[in-house]
Amino acid sequence: MIEKIYKKRIADQLVAERLEEVGAVLIEGPKWCGKTTTALQQAKSTVMLANPEELQKSKIMIATDASRLLNGATPRLFDEWQTIPELWDNIRYEVDNRNAEGQFILTGSAVPVTSDKIVHSGAGRFAWVTMRPMSLWESEESTGEVSLQALFDGQLRINGENKHTLEDIAFMLCRGGWPSSLNRSSRAALRVARDYYDAVVKTDFIRVDGTLRNQTRSRMLLRSLARLQGTQTAISVIRQDMLANDESSLAENTVASYIEALRNIFVVEDMPAWSTNLRSKTVIRTSPTRYFVDPSIAVAALGITPAELLDDMQTFGFLFEAMAIRDLRVYADALDAKVYHYRDKDELECDAVIELRNGRYALVEIKIGGMDNILIAAKQLQKLAKKINTEKMGEPAFCMVLTAVGDEAYRLEDGTLVVPIGCLKH
Repeated sequence: MIEKIYKKRIADQLVAERLEEVGAVLIEGPKWCGKTTTALQQAKSTVMLANPEELQKSKIMIATDASRLLNGATPRLFDEWQTIPELWDNIRYEVDNRNAEGQFILTGSAVPVTSDKIVHSGAGRFAWVTMRPMSLWESEESTGEVSLQALFDGQLRINGENKHTLEDIAFMLCRGGWPSSLNRSSRAALRVARDYYDAVVKTDFIRVDGTLRNQTRSRMLLRSLARLQGTQTAISVIRQDMLANDESSLAENTVASYIEALRNIFVVEDMPAWSTNLRSKTVIRTSPTRYFVDPSIAVAALGITPAELLDDMQTFGFLFEAMAIRDLRVYADALDAKVYHYRDKDELECDAVIELRNGRYALVEIKIGGMDNILIAAKQLQKLAKKINTEKMGEPAFCMVLTAVGDEAYRLEDGTLVVPIGCLKH
């Protein structure tokens, strides 16, 4: 039997803070990422709607005596709340009635099938906390010697020792950040991501909106997205990629509906383009890029192993980018920041722009490693920094090359920081 030891999550603090500020907190994100376990750290009573018996009983109560269902020690947790959409307005009303903070926690792994049973937005009564699979800091596989918060605070003298090899990163990438994959044998840990992928294809596509979707086509879509993630790929291109293995007709709106379903169950997540002020009139490409919420989903879709990944550095590169984006998004949440991408018509790119709510920002390029690649990335970052209208935007707080490997974190002569992912935290 595997001993279950709770590893602290960045969301713990976010949920605690929001419970002090509003009446109800919604934790949303993909299933298996740890939402329920995190919620249970602070909940004082629970209604577990994933339990069929409790779900049926709760449906009857919400229709006949909603106040009874809502009564219990606070914060009261409603797990997988979207299975009873009527809960939303009832909780919103109860929050108003009680006029007190920290009354309810809701968790959800899917957007509700229909909104016709939800009248109010929840603004001012609800707060949203997004959870994703675990970052390396949360899984205790990063030393955390380099802090994004400290960098934004101007502490740019960095130190950090990285002990991860390329083999280590390949395994962690394929395993993913699923809490249930930790403290298992390598074989069992890798199987968790495959099981998640199978669940998405076999049940979750149907669960999200009741639409019966073709499993073969669903697998083809996931495989296409795996090959094309991290790009600004149009639906038409994804369709053509799928048609290469599908002799039947396939409409663009069908592909779009499949992708929207994946968004609604938090399997894929778009990263918006960064809107900024430039010194020149360079046209910025505004289409979002698309990533799986965890790189292990792409690995499962492609059917590759850590050993095979090590033999294909090109695939390793774009999957490591997805891993780095996952971690940056988790860390950005802790900073009340957002992560964007940048690409202009001159093909100048930046893999990640971290922007704080106050407008301060940092530029990040993601590379596996190697000094030549690092220096090229640093040059790109400095080129972009010079394009920005600093009179309106200010200077970037820092420029960073985030790497898979490397012995230590250090600073280049041009000021660019080089940080292995195994040294980073929020």
